[in-house]
Amino acid sequence: MTDSPPSLPAVPVLPDTATAEERDQHWFQHVYQGDRPQFTVRAVFTGGLLGMAMSAAHLYTSLKLGWGFGITITSGVLAWVMWKGIAAVFGGRVSPLTMLENNSMQSTASAAGYSTGTTLATACGALLLMTGNHLPWYSLVPFVFFSAALGSLLAVPLKRQMINIDQLPFPSGIAAAETTRSLYSAGAEAVRKAWTLIFGIAAGGLVGALRGAADLFEMLKWKGIEQVMRWITVPGEIYFPHAWLTAGRGKPAGFAFEPSLLLIGAGMITGLRVSLSMLLGGVILYFFLMPALLEYDAAHAMETGFNVSLPAKNGTINPFRWGVWGGSALMVFSSLTALAMQWKTLARSFTGLGAGGKPMAAERAAIEVPSDWLLYGLPVAAAGLIAVEVFAFGISLPLAVLAVIMCAVISVVCCRATGETDTTPTGAMGKVTQLLYAVLPGASGNAVVNLMAAGTTSAAGLSAADLLGDLKSGHLLGANPRQQFLAQFSGIFFGTVAACGFWYLMIPNKEALEKYNPPATNAWRATAELLTKGVDQLPHSALIAIFIGAGLGILLPVLEKLLPKLKPWLPSAMGLGLGFVVPLQNGLSFALGAVIAAVWQSISKRTAEERNVPLASGFIAGESLVSAFFAIGGSVAGWLMSN
Repeated sequence: MTDSPPSLPAVPVLPDTATAEERDQHWFQHVYQGDRPQFTVRAVFTGGLLGMAMSAAHLYTSLKLGWGFGITITSGVLAWVMWKGIAAVFGGRVSPLTMLENNSMQSTASAAGYSTGTTLATACGALLLMTGNHLPWYSLVPFVFFSAALGSLLAVPLKRQMINIDQLPFPSGIAAAETTRSLYSAGAEAVRKAWTLIFGIAAGGLVGALRGAADLFEMLKWKGIEQVMRWITVPGEIYFPHAWLTAGRGKPAGFAFEPSLLLIGAGMITGLRVSLSMLLGGVILYFFLMPALLEYDAAHAMETGFNVSLPAKNGTINPFRWGVWGGSALMVFSSLTALAMQWKTLARSFTGLGAGGKPMAAERAAIEVPSDWLLYGLPVAAAGLIAVEVFAFGISLPLAVLAVIMCAVISVVCCRATGETDTTPTGAMGKVTQLLYAVLPGASGNAVVNLMAAGTTSAAGLSAADLLGDLKSGHLLGANPRQQFLAQFSGIFFGTVAACGFWYLMIPNKEALEKYNPPATNAWRATAELLTKGVDQLPHSALIAIFIGAGLGILLPVLEKLLPKLKPWLPSAMGLGLGFVVPLQNGLSFALGAVIAAVWQSISKRTAEERNVPLASGFIAGESLVSAFFAIGGSVAGWLMSN
């Protein structure tokens, strides 16, 4: 079976004045690939299995770095390689995945490995840090499933308006479509990309193994093997001289270099501006803010009524006792300020949606998601989510209903923002929910309500935006949107099982989570504590950090708006904020990766554009997968030893 990609240059161009009906008809006649196989058993199971494996990597990177990386392109290349190999082994009796099958497979993998379960590393993790207790599986599993399902269903009525009519770019969706098309172009470029990705996965996996094996053997008390592994292992961190930073009071945590291909690969993808901003945030925290606030606490420690930040533990000073407050404030205020200045995007999110609901021709309606599916699916998903919030989290029925209504509003905003900027503002929108629930009667002062209501809206918004990004890719490739929706929805089942399982295995208790020093989790916890406990309960030095972070968070987006020519030279507010809440060693490795990518681009633009992303994606996937499974192995081994 062959599957030649459609020739886009031959497609006639529509004028900007074309009506919605003309746009639909044009796509159906010139781009749509008909009823070629796409939502097949092998496509769904390939995507489901790849997504389940990648969900461990996504959870690890979300805990380690504070955000995750989309797996659509990575899964597409891996599936292409896998099925090419299977076809070669069986001598033509089995055909490789077709282009449209690969597209459906990517939707399944993305839902399973990326959009489902992201809230575990944010709201659920923050709740674990605050209470010391895991949510039971019978609460967590339905929460993860229904929030992802609701988001996917909410995205369906937005598809025609934002993709067919407005033709929003959804840059990641375009990149996925172009990558898929290049894989099936039968050119040498596809092979080079595939081998580059495989090499990156192998290198990253080797580093992850050498970093994780010695720790596992040490925990198992296999001293002989542990000592051998120490000789050949990659060190977790290489500390720099530090006494002058803290006046000899202790060693600042994270003042080191971390030889991690995952972090270097992340910097290669993230780019110079954000990565150097992260390093700058770390420099400000370690070289200026931490020494100054350390002296401030010491000078006022004996004063009555003066709240002092926690002292150093075991001779180690934790800069994040100030950084998490300053960084969280910076990211929250910059996100909300940028969102407020994008009022036109917000307005467009809620205008013109009715145009997408006009009747279309029967032949085109037959390939879209039927309205009956929404009529029955949305109430079921909403009712399931409300039941979880009421019975599992103790949220009152009116507040639970309000959270589901907000899911609809926030999903619209997230989809529009992702379509226009390729950035899904789930963090900012989650903070909007936290701020609202901090003042509502019955919710104020309750951290569980605050976190889980925000987690609900954040999860739904991400799921909705992820589906539209995948549908954009399918739209460009001429895929059947109904079949692609089914592939995406199938991935939620795989992802729910994998994400929840890996969560309990990787994070058996609060102490295991604290070892990651998870920046996003800490930021969610800090916001919840601030909004529910009150500012007066915070250490005075933390308040200073909050004011500094809030000021920078407002200033930077305003400067970007007023002085657009200076934007490339201004620090990224999100990068700067992350630099406050992650160890300096993370920002240093990010910056190293970004510099490598920039130098590579200057030496050979063609090879950098072709291979930088596959190589970096391989580094991230390989090390995070192996590290995640070593973390799981350690948890299982610890449980076996204790029983």
